[in-house]
Amino acid sequence: MKNFNKALFIILISFGLYFALDDMFFKDLRKWFFDQTNQLGISHMLAYLITGIPLIMSTLSIGRATDFFQNLGMDQSIIKGFLFALICTLPMYLGFSVMFEFNPNLKLDTILIGVVSAGFFEELYFRGFLFGLPFRKTKLGFILSVLFGALYFGALHLYQSTELNELVGIFLITFLGAILFAWVYVEWNFNLWVPIFLHMLMNLAWELFSVDDTALGGIYSNIFRFLTIALVIVLTLLYKKRKGINLTVNKKTLFLQ
Repeated sequence: MKNFNKALFIILISFGLYFALDDMFFKDLRKWFFDQTNQLGISHMLAYLITGIPLIMSTLSIGRATDFFQNLGMDQSIIKGFLFALICTLPMYLGFSVMFEFNPNLKLDTILIGVVSAGFFEELYFRGFLFGLPFRKTKLGFILSVLFGALYFGALHLYQSTELNELVGIFLITFLGAILFAWVYVEWNFNLWVPIFLHMLMNLAWELFSVDDTALGGIYSNIFRFLTIALVIVLTLLYKKRKGINLTVNKKTLFLQ
């Protein structure tokens, strides 16, 4: 029990340090890197990496250094993660291509910031670290492990609107999305590449076409997004059933393990 409490303490303290660094220095770091590279997307990714150093260091301290990638779920199949995400997001690409025009203002910086950086670092820090480590290294169950990160993840996207109805909608979509990504991460044997590519490809579909300026979207965009979500859930359940593997998230692991 002492080791479990120690791991949880390290996770919470290091995430607090990350939050402070991100809040105080992210913009300055990005500006400094931009002055050196004249490339906003790369600068954004480098600033994200630097502010995440406390999370990287604490992951190394919780387990053996040789288990670093395993503890974050990055030792699993990249190809499997990409193919699963590609199949699941097909409804968004096919539906958006019919219902919406191609985005003529798409830029490389948008791809690097809104797709690559958002998909990789948000899943690494929120799913791999803030959710995955408590769920795997402590006695906390799925709900207790995912709750704080999902709430924070939802709050991060509130900048997209000032209207109350939109704020509530954006929060709920991103909050529930965080829970979905955490669940699929667990059920695909802690393969972090699954939620990473799901996040990236879903964001890319949103950027490639003139869908909406916020994460909320309209009726048609959400129809195709919910079809993608349904595929994620159904194909994951079929995969587990075909392999004869019980669901990792169940009654016994919901709150405490």
